[in-house]
Amino acid sequence: MTSPDTLLVGCGRLGADVGLRLAALGHQVVGIRRQADQVPAPLVGLSADLSREEPTLPDLDLDLLAVVLTARPRSEESYRATYVDGMLRALDALDRRGARPRRAVLVSSTAVNGDGDDVITEQTPPAPADAPAAVLLEAEQAFLDRVPTGSVLRLSGLYEGTPRLADEVRAGEVSDPHRWTNRIHRVDAARAAVHLLTQVEEPARVYLGTDDEPALRGDVAAFLAERLGLAPLPPADPAQGHGKRISNALLRSSGWTPDYPTYREGLAGVGAAH
Repeated sequence: MTSPDTLLVGCGRLGADVGLRLAALGHQVVGIRRQADQVPAPLVGLSADLSREEPTLPDLDLDLLAVVLTARPRSEESYRATYVDGMLRALDALDRRGARPRRAVLVSSTAVNGDGDDVITEQTPPAPADAPAAVLLEAEQAFLDRVPTGSVLRLSGLYEGTPRLADEVRAGEVSDPHRWTNRIHRVDAARAAVHLLTQVEEPARVYLGTDDEPALRGDVAAFLAERLGLAPLPPADPAQGHGKRISNALLRSSGWTPDYPTYREGLAGVGAAH
């Protein structure tokens, strides 16, 4: 039996999706999670609490490395224990094995880009607005220093199914309707990570993962109201739009295409049109 060629550091919902897609391409994937029995087959689960311990890795014929960690709650302490200390423990374990990936991806967040009213690209200097985002940026820098073949994939807000905004829509009280919101469907986020690992010969160091068009919260709320059969809501006014807008042009130029190019398309299955 050949040794696994892929290590997945973090195997929550998004991480598992990344791993399953890699397995479908023929890779043998080991996924690290606190409880190995929650790692879906055919991935091989490895139990480790990376916030406390260095994992004991099996023999690997390492080709691909994906770091897809999740921290709770959103605090500086939790983020440091997971994204910095936990990631470094996994990288230390690989070093002890002498394992060097041909390609690697760290999933991060566009939170490192802060706020403001600009169009954000990979060339925009990071400007974390709070301590957790600053820790994420520290994790990115550590990853890129330690893994020369690695790329960082900064994702905008993940969604799947009915978003939290629907609660505001049902209550008829939509906050900040003129703020731009940047989203990416969980399916497209997983596909982007796999794309960078398997389809890009000379990847850039940083990519922004988001759908094709930022959307105003008020417009999304009006669309949801229609889908849910609720009283119509007024659309937002683009002239009053504020907040950052994230560009996926670099990721698009690498050959990645989203299944859900806009937030509305990703929400099309919510409720029933009336």
